[in-house]
Amino acid sequence: MAKIEKKTKRYPSDLTDEEWSAVEPFLPKAGSTGSPRRTDLREVLNAIRYLVRSGCEWRMLPIHFPPWQTVYWWFRRLARRLMFRTIHEIALMIDRARSGRTVEPSAAVLDSQSVKAPAAQGTRGYDGAKKIVGRKRHIAVDTDGRLLMVNLTTADIADSAGAQIVLDALVKRWPRIKHLFADSAYDRRQLLDKAAFLDFTVEIVKRTEAAFVVLPRRWVVERTFGYDAPPTPRPRLRSAIGCLTRHDRHRHGRATHPPHLTSIVIKRTLKTSPPSRSR
Repeated sequence: MAKIEKKTKRYPSDLTDEEWSAVEPFLPKAGSTGSPRRTDLREVLNAIRYLVRSGCEWRMLPIHFPPWQTVYWWFRRLARRLMFRTIHEIALMIDRARSGRTVEPSAAVLDSQSVKAPAAQGTRGYDGAKKIVGRKRHIAVDTDGRLLMVNLTTADIADSAGAQIVLDALVKRWPRIKHLFADSAYDRRQLLDKAAFLDFTVEIVKRTEAAFVVLPRRWVVERTFGYDAPPTPRPRLRSAIGCLTRHDRHRHGRATHPPHLTSIVIKRTLKTSPPSRSR
């Protein structure tokens, strides 16, 4: 096989040379004993990125990649080693340093978003406010919009309830964070009491006008959701996509794929964040 550096990118999700040079040091080295490694780890990461980007099944990976069993085995091994989380956090800190910020954030913004999800027993709920059957992602971002934490729940879980797990994780992984910004959905006594117990200060940013106004500190988290939102399909494709989502293969589609969580590492965080407009 020719060296991958000399290949033309086959898919938009393939790693660039710059991304590969940043990721390669985190991968496990080949053992000094036993059979030599025959699997190209760059191709394994390309396959995972392709699966995340396209939402296909493991068994439907193109033949250009290693066998799907090999890709899945390596994905499980790398996930157990916390490699994806480590890359994400280091890339985040490097990007903050390049922007002239301290490497660890001291403030975060909380929000949640309900999204439709394929039918799976016990893994989705109904969000009455948004009229959506699916799941809800509770996230925390820094004041520039970089993703710090994600908590996935069924859509019927309240924002304030899902945020409590986010607070527990923030204390362990980002101990310097003490100030939180949130909207009025988080103005609940149980959440505020827990935040005070964990030494957080929660600032509720409320609307002051009925018309749409960009709220300070709040627009960055909405922008983060916007980055991860798929493009709206053309009208002629909507009915076809609706039919496809009912097929059996989508019962284990994007919303249920474990590697979808790695998109914050492989697809997004290794790229330069957009210029910040926050202070």
